[in-house]
Amino acid sequence: MAEENRIQEKQKTQNNEDKLIRIMSKDIEGKTKVYPGLTHIKGVSWTLSNAVCKKLEIDKNRKIGNLKEEEIKKIEEFLKKPELPKHLFNRQKDFETGENRHLTGTDLDLRKDFDIKRLKKIKSYRGLRHTVGLPMRGQRTKSHFRTNRKKGSGIKKKAQKAESGSQNKQAPPAKQGARPAGKK
Repeated sequence: MAEENRIQEKQKTQNNEDKLIRIMSKDIEGKTKVYPGLTHIKGVSWTLSNAVCKKLEIDKNRKIGNLKEEEIKKIEEFLKKPELPKHLFNRQKDFETGENRHLTGTDLDLRKDFDIKRLKKIKSYRGLRHTVGLPMRGQRTKSHFRTNRKKGSGIKKKAQKAESGSQNKQAPPAKQGARPAGKK
């Protein structure tokens, strides 16, 4: 009897680990542990995940699939309005309201987009750099961030020298309709 109960419990836990758990509109595999699993949610860092586990007294090494519905609801409520020190929030002194908030998921994406649009609208330095597609935090741009740009002047000079050398040795004109050498 005792062995049958153990086998049934193992099967139940395996079934829980196989399913996906939805927390804050993000699907998380049931076999991942709580501590790293919460970091899959956008806006939840490792530090915040650790704080959630300690504040709600949930074992970090427990599988997310084995959490009860009440524990999942507690986690969601805590992430919506965390009771933590202000240095753990990702939106301190919000521009519009002035309060400390923590944003997750699509709220974080939308707020970031609105901030960038505001910077572009007032034509601040950072906003102008966003529109041009350059870094805004003071990185050097001579050798990096050169996507889809023309090559530097030093490279042009070398290319011109190579072309002038090849102009002296002209190849005979190609026949019309002839295939290039090497292709069949």
